[in-house]
Formats: sequence, structure tokens, C-alpha cells
Amino acid sequence: MGDVSSYLLTAAETGGFLAPLMFIGFHLLRPLFFLPVILICITGGILFGAIAGTFYSVIGITLSSMTFYKLVQWMPGMSSKLVQVKQKLMGKSSTFTTSQIAVLRLVPFIHFHLLSLCILEISTSFKEYARSSFYSNIPLAVLYTSFGKWISSLSPVVMFALILTLLPVLYLFRKKQMTIKWTEFFAEKTPTVKQ
Repeated sequence: MGDVSSYLLTAAETGGFLAPLMFIGFHLLRPLFFLPVILICITGGILFGAIAGTFYSVIGITLSSMTFYKLVQWMPGMSSKLVQVKQKLMGKSSTFTTSQIAVLRLVPFIHFHLLSLCILEISTSFKEYARSSFYSNIPLAVLYTSFGKWISSLSPVVMFALILTLLPVLYLFRKKQMTIKWTEFFAEKTPTVKQ
């Protein structure tokens, strides 16, 4: 991972005008590598600064959302599976406004394209979907790109201390319960016959 980050930093510093295009393209390739959007936005803040990184991230995230729209139209099976996941996680009759989706995009562990599906459900056309996606992506890009810029200004000692303080917090907020379905707990057992 350290080699990848050093390669990205070197490419951004020496890439000239190609560096922003590569960064925007990386937003489009992000789902293939299963990387979270937040990580890419933070990297944009480190590489390009808060303003330029936010600008490039908004473009990249919006293009990624538009690609998702086209993929859902092209592969309806993927759409039905995402709808099932959405219904399981958020309920069958849940609908959100664009403002609510913009706030939900700030939560690190909510799947980006699941929220894009929510925008797709409330949109009547591609133009409306693109506009809603653009507006809901701005707070995400601004917050996490600014965070990336802030991180890049810290000394390594402070970053190490920050990581050490975050580890116990992550441990305290872990899931402390186990859920067993009713049918699994009271599963009918077949008797075994010894011979």
C-alpha cells in the first residue's frame, strides 16, 4: 500500500495536466478495486490540495454515478439485486430526498452505489439523476478532501499519535452482540441412528 501511495504522489507531482485526468479516471475505476470513495477523496486532498482536489473529486464521483446509471440500464439483473439489498437494509418503502442522500454519503460505511440507487428511484430522467448526483456528491468531496489536506499537513509523529488514539475508539465501538435468526436457533434436528 505504501508503494501505491508513493507512486500516486510521484505521478501527481510529475504528471502535469495528466495527473488530474488520471485521478478522475481512478474514480471511475474505483469500484473494480473495491476502494471506498472516501479514500479516493482523501487522496485527492493530499495530492492536489483542498480546492483542486475537491473539484477533481466532484467530477470523478459524478462521472462514476453516471456510469452506474448507464450500467443499471444496461444490466437490469444488477439493478434488481441492488433493489433487494436496499430493501433489506433500508426497508421496502423508504425513499430519501437529495439532501438526505447528501448527508448519508458522509457516513463512511454506507455503500456509495446503494445511495446512487436511491437517487435513481426518485429521479424521472437521466438529467434529473445527474443533477441530484452532482449536488449530493459535493458535501462528500468537500469534507473528505479537506480532511486529506489537513492530514497531509501533519507531522509523522502527530499522525502516529492520532492512529494510536483511534485504535481504542474503534475497539470500543465494535459490535458487541450476535444475532441469531429464529429459524436457525430452533432448527429441526434430524435424529442420527447409530449402527
